[in-house]
Amino acid sequence: MGMPTLSLNDTEQSLLDDFQHGLPLEPRPFARVAKALGVTEDEVLGQLQRLQDNGVVSRVGPVFRPNRVGVSTLAALAVPPGRLEAVAALVSAYSEVNHNYEREHAYNLWFVVTAADRERLDTVLHEIGEATGLEPLDLPMLEDYFIDLGFRLQWT
Repeated sequence: MGMPTLSLNDTEQSLLDDFQHGLPLEPRPFARVAKALGVTEDEVLGQLQRLQDNGVVSRVGPVFRPNRVGVSTLAALAVPPGRLEAVAALVSAYSEVNHNYEREHAYNLWFVVTAADRERLDTVLHEIGEATGLEPLDLPMLEDYFIDLGFRLQWT
């Protein structure tokens, strides 16, 4: 699950560095981003798609405080090492899943599930358990902490 090697142009580097925060809340936010970069909206959308297609960016979208819009939970699976990649792909196929990552622990695959309501969240966890034969550990948030995950990238 290593980082892919991809040559990025100046616009793509700027997209990754300069627009991690403050995406305009308007019908065409990428048009405003494009104007700031001196390119077209189609170029911005195409470059973001290329970054996603190549695994540089996993998603482009808003981050909401947990349980403000729907419900969420942190979940983990204890996956046999030989199955880790296949199980991670199955888990990532759910649109409700984000932040899917490997940890060095008996519970070695961790992910966040966000759904419209607790019923759908439970359904996703149940389906993942059924499909993998592994019991998801459900760790709902008890206390809210904000960690800003935006950071400047080093271009070497």
